[in-house]
Amino acid sequence: MIAEGRVRVGGKVARDPSLRVDLDRDRITVDGERVVAERKVYLMLNKPRGLVTTRDDPEGRGTVYDCLEGLDLPFVSPVGRLDKASEGLLLLSNDTRWANGLLDPASHVAKTYHVQIAAAPDEGMLERFRQGAVVDGELLTASSIALLRSGGRTAWLEIVLDEGRNRQIRRLLGVFDIEVLRLIRVAIGGLELGELAKGQARHLTSEELAMLAS
Repeated sequence: MIAEGRVRVGGKVARDPSLRVDLDRDRITVDGERVVAERKVYLMLNKPRGLVTTRDDPEGRGTVYDCLEGLDLPFVSPVGRLDKASEGLLLLSNDTRWANGLLDPASHVAKTYHVQIAAAPDEGMLERFRQGAVVDGELLTASSIALLRSGGRTAWLEIVLDEGRNRQIRRLLGVFDIEVLRLIRVAIGGLELGELAKGQARHLTSEELAMLAS
């Protein structure tokens, strides 16, 4: 199209295929029709347990996209992941640059989880959790692990991670033969799940986007 002179930037015919443009600021037309940038969408979803985060599942399982049916949205992708058995705060967006920034290990964006376990740990056990463990050649650790409450044979822990290794919490606790009963992500950075109902999604506010970027 460029070689044929069909593309104009700012009213001028574009001749250089390597020309960098800003879809939000530059007026770009093809055959006289303006090219409009796809609107950027930033969502938070309270993911229910039992859903996978893929768009289409070959096994026919429910996906997080079932929660978005009926919403007027461009295609959005999960920012990171929550496995099928996990629940809670999941971000979705069509802004890949923003998503990659959040996922970049160098960003150290904290993710907070409330985890119910089939054990009533004492301080010694919690300290062993905090020291981490090597699993399949990977050192699995958490930024912090605290006991929220304990009763009978179960307890709730608050675990904060600043890196995103696959099934990190389940693998770490599995080293100590601790069964995870529930795993709920309750915050990403300063963004909290709050009172968002299970299975519901909403757009992030400009203040929340700024907070995640800080």
